Amino acid sequence: MGLVYMLKRYVRTVLLVSYLCVLSGFGSQSLETVERNSQPVKGQMPSYTSTPAHQTAVQVTEIPGAEMCPCNAQCTVLPPACMKCKTNYSCVYGKQVAFDCEVNPGVQCTDEKKRNQTRFTLNMTCQFCWQLPPSEYVCTNSTNCMTVSCPLKRYNATCTVLDNVHCIGNRVFPKMLPCNWTGGYKWSTALALSITLGGFGADRFYLGQWREGLGKLFSFGGLGIWTLIDVLLIGVGYVGPADGSLYI
Repeated sequence: MGLVYMLKRYVRTVLLVSYLCVLSGFGSQSLETVERNSQPVKGQMPSYTSTPAHQTAVQVTEIPGAEMCPCNAQCTVLPPACMKCKTNYSCVYGKQVAFDCEVNPGVQCTDEKKRNQTRFTLNMTCQFCWQLPPSEYVCTNSTNCMTVSCPLKRYNATCTVLDNVHCIGNRVFPKMLPCNWTGGYKWSTALALSITLGGFGADRFYLGQWREGLGKLFSFGGLGIWTLIDVLLIGVGYVGPADGSLYI
């Protein structure tokens, strides 16, 4: 009787252990399956849920110089950067000539009757950009050349045509210009110092000529002779700033 009871307990224990093993194996298998399904397959790109690109954003192409072009303005008054014209280099210099022009993509303009158009005729003077008057272009300045010299010195400048001016050829061109820059020295101030304090070299110190200023200071203006000569030289503009610039 006792043997049968022990055998039943042993069978129940085996069945309980087997049941627990089945449960633990199922759970681990479920976790492994979830982890395996959540990991991307090697060689396959992961998929993401997103909306098509053409529905979320529109690609905008920026046109160089488009910010300079007024919207719905008259085509003939647009800056040269807003249009392309078929120029004729065989025109007569100084004469009025008509060129066929077309606005750049993205530029909107109208005619005299406020009608949209892309092709129009532009009337302008036949001349190259480097032949324009100085008031219609800007050039770089040089601070290395001497303005007080004989003969007058010149320097190589880079000039750019103004935005509202039409011409033929390159709108950026080199040009030889006379040295005419200024360093901020006033002729009236230099002359006043030469007359009042010239004996102490104040005029030469003001113009940046410190060696001559020291010479006048320790010689008391060359006993007055040097002072009188400097008054005449500064008065006629022969003596100028040491950096070679012009007076204001």
